[in-house]
Amino acid sequence: MEWTADVAAGAWLAERIDSPWRRTMHDLVPRGFDAYARVFHPVSRDRPVGRAWPPLPYAAHRAEWEAFQASRPEIDREQISWARTAAAFGTAMHPLAQWDALVAPGVIVENEDGPRDRDGWRYDEPEIGQLEPALLATVALHLAQHTSTPDGGHLAVWEGWGGLVGAMAPLPSRAFLTSSDEARHRGLLSHLVPERFRSPFAKDRWQPGILPDEVSAGPRLQLPGRDHVLFTGGVSELTSPDWVLAAPWRDREAEGHGIEPSAHSPSLVWPEDHAWVLVSEVDWDSTIVAGTVALIEEICADPALEALPLPPEADLTVEGDRVNDSR
Repeated sequence: MEWTADVAAGAWLAERIDSPWRRTMHDLVPRGFDAYARVFHPVSRDRPVGRAWPPLPYAAHRAEWEAFQASRPEIDREQISWARTAAAFGTAMHPLAQWDALVAPGVIVENEDGPRDRDGWRYDEPEIGQLEPALLATVALHLAQHTSTPDGGHLAVWEGWGGLVGAMAPLPSRAFLTSSDEARHRGLLSHLVPERFRSPFAKDRWQPGILPDEVSAGPRLQLPGRDHVLFTGGVSELTSPDWVLAAPWRDREAEGHGIEPSAHSPSLVWPEDHAWVLVSEVDWDSTIVAGTVALIEEICADPALEALPLPPEADLTVEGDRVNDSR
């Protein structure tokens, strides 16, 4: 995988994406393919072992929550599919399901906590804009079998991920605490005045990003509503979960501060022969694959994935779930 300034290589995508947007998946996913699949990003849930969560809201039950945390409760945590989530909440899983509608019967307190089912499980939202490395590798194994150019193609990463590219700003986009800083930080945090208020006259200066300055200043693949940094690379480079170690946008500075190696999943992947395209839209909780009927059937049949075929003109907005819509 290498950065490329040849953003014209993605021009074919712009020709197949709706502009202006029409509130279908084709606002972001190219038209012209025989079939489409929606790969749902997994969900995590947790609950205390042998006891219930303290009541909500937090502010009214602060003492209970502090006592709960002080007791060091054992917490069960597991990854769960959307289908099992729907079963827990008595809703229906289907290709156009929307998370908020799927868990609507749960206890949701805005800005307080995730929805809870009757068995006490608390649910996190699915990852937005990200397909975790192992699942991306699973999808990539299928994609590699459905192109004549598995070793050649392109990957694009949305430029808006925090710290990815450099920019003119008064402060760095990222900051890291050393272990010696951490305890002091906790004690002083409530007394610190935000830097933007302490330095109202700070001047903009170049703040480097994860990618080299040459890349930050280089051209972007511009699609309707989204700009991306473009890289060359074949889908074969994504077929192992450790693909992040070879990603040029891997955050090595964070690793220097003790953080595990990581990289955002590509927003777009396609082979040189344009046989298919993968889209992990930054605002969606699922990844879309467009390709042949055989490819889509294969992905949807893989038990390691939760994937369903999408109908033509699928509406993946928050209003698209008319099956579980309680309005």
